[in-house]
Amino acid sequence: MSVLTLEDLSYSIAGRPLLAHASLMVDEGRRIGLIGRNGAGKSTLLKLIAGQIRPDGGSIRLGQRVRLGYVAQEAPGGDTTPLDVVLAADTERAELLDAAENPATPPEELADIHERLLAIEADAAPARAASILAGLGFSKEWQARPMSSYSGGWRMRVALAAVLFSRPDLLLLDEPTNHLDLEATLWLETYLRNFPGAILLVSHDRQLLDRAVQAIAHLEGGKLTLTPGGFAEFVRIRTERALQQARAAERVATQRAHMQSFIDRFRAKATKARQAQSRIKALERLPQIDAVVEDQATEFSFPSPEDLPPPMVQLEGVDIGYNGMPVLRGVSLRIDMEDRIALLGQNGNGKSTLAKLLAGRLGALHGREFRVKGLRVGYFAQHQEDDLVLEDTPYDHLARALPRALPPQIRAQAARFGLDADRVNTKVGAMSGGEKARLLLALATRDSPHLLILDEPTNHLDIDARDALVKALTAFEGAVVLISHDPYLVDLVADRLLLVADGKATPFEGDLAAYAATMGERSGTAAPKQGAEPRRNDKAARAEARAKLAPLRQAAKAAEQKLAKLAAEKAVLEARLADEAMYAPGKSAELARVTQRLGALKKDMDEAELAWLEAHEALEATD
Repeated sequence: MSVLTLEDLSYSIAGRPLLAHASLMVDEGRRIGLIGRNGAGKSTLLKLIAGQIRPDGGSIRLGQRVRLGYVAQEAPGGDTTPLDVVLAADTERAELLDAAENPATPPEELADIHERLLAIEADAAPARAASILAGLGFSKEWQARPMSSYSGGWRMRVALAAVLFSRPDLLLLDEPTNHLDLEATLWLETYLRNFPGAILLVSHDRQLLDRAVQAIAHLEGGKLTLTPGGFAEFVRIRTERALQQARAAERVATQRAHMQSFIDRFRAKATKARQAQSRIKALERLPQIDAVVEDQATEFSFPSPEDLPPPMVQLEGVDIGYNGMPVLRGVSLRIDMEDRIALLGQNGNGKSTLAKLLAGRLGALHGREFRVKGLRVGYFAQHQEDDLVLEDTPYDHLARALPRALPPQIRAQAARFGLDADRVNTKVGAMSGGEKARLLLALATRDSPHLLILDEPTNHLDIDARDALVKALTAFEGAVVLISHDPYLVDLVADRLLLVADGKATPFEGDLAAYAATMGERSGTAAPKQGAEPRRNDKAARAEARAKLAPLRQAAKAAEQKLAKLAAEKAVLEARLADEAMYAPGKSAELARVTQRLGALKKDMDEAELAWLEAHEALEATD
């Protein structure tokens, strides 16, 4: 049964068509990810389905009695609490309770009202609402605070909780993880995977699109195409289609070139004129196969810093906080070149506070803090977007940050993050959120930092840009400290996890999957499967099993990341050997060092590959 049918849908903004005769059918219980380039019209499509705007043509049909759930732009403020806001989202329950408590309700109707309240499990609603809020980061105390005490981002979480609680037949979600931390993102992933209704989800989160949806709807050129499976399967199918089309286009191009050469040679010769004309007609009939229309490949590149002696940074028993009041106590941490550290922990636990200390934006209240001489730190924080001058261009911002740089050097730094000749001269006020994020990355790395601190760098980056960031961070020769709600980014980049919670920062032994499982058990907020009996597995046994597997997973991941780093270094060294300047007079010593390092790299890569194979064999043996 279809809960939503889009047929021949068209919509334009200022004469620019976003949807052109687009069609899509969403079946009952079907979870679909909606993807497309920035500006393709994904959010507009959700607004059309929600009835906030009207289409120019075509039809939008909801199934009979289908309840639609769409996250409001912001939850209300005032004295009402998050728990009350979420409970009020179930309008049927609220109306039935009002009627049951109303003295004017006829006695003969009360039996039906109480029967319906029983059927919808009204008594369990407060516990269910509290569980959803807890999963999105609200403690029991926070659930009772007035809405007016929360920022816009936290109110958006309440709005999301309310729509999840209402249990609609069709759930429309537009970038739901933008206002969430990693812990809430992992919880939402599980909740959506077990959601009984249909979902249309707009997201740039690859892991969410791989694990929580069953099909991908791609909005491109005003049309919608549906591909079964998650995002990885979509990429595989699309790549195969592109290769097939490229091969067909190559065959057509070869045939065209051959026929065109005949036409050019014999068009003027009377004896061949008839043949030339027939070839011209055949040429016109050949199929015009266009290449797959895609934006220019997104590439990021971080400048390489010179080596520094270890440790670059060392904290010993450090207290960190504001106005003499510690947020974190007794933090001990060492950072060396090429370290990749992700900070875990719910928002408000002190991750950004620790990041500010490492960035030099905050001093230690107590303890020993060491920084090696010459250390340069690059710091990216999403709130820095507010400091950008809307009337200035990226070039203006970079010129101020690099006062000694020549114009070509300024443009080269912008180009490292995809700010090409056109975008580098665009006023910041006219730039998209993703373009502003690229500018902030260019500013953060302008001095070739040894330590790069990234606090939610992907909030406005699309899928391609997130992939480019992963590749750039893998090749980066300095250290990285990362705070992100994107599990895909954390999983691929980080080789050390640091849990910031309960006023402490402690190493987490295990991978992100182990952390997600531990987090769900600790908070008791793991989303249960709808209609299923609670699992009664022994928690201690599960914890023991995870503890045994965690070192193997960590070893496999560490070997895989080491292989990637060694391969990146190998590519850099091979590129240097291919440079003619390497063989100039006076370069013999450097040439010998590069050649020697390449020889050592092969041995290191063989060892890392063997470690990876051994770890995976051990993991497979435990299945």
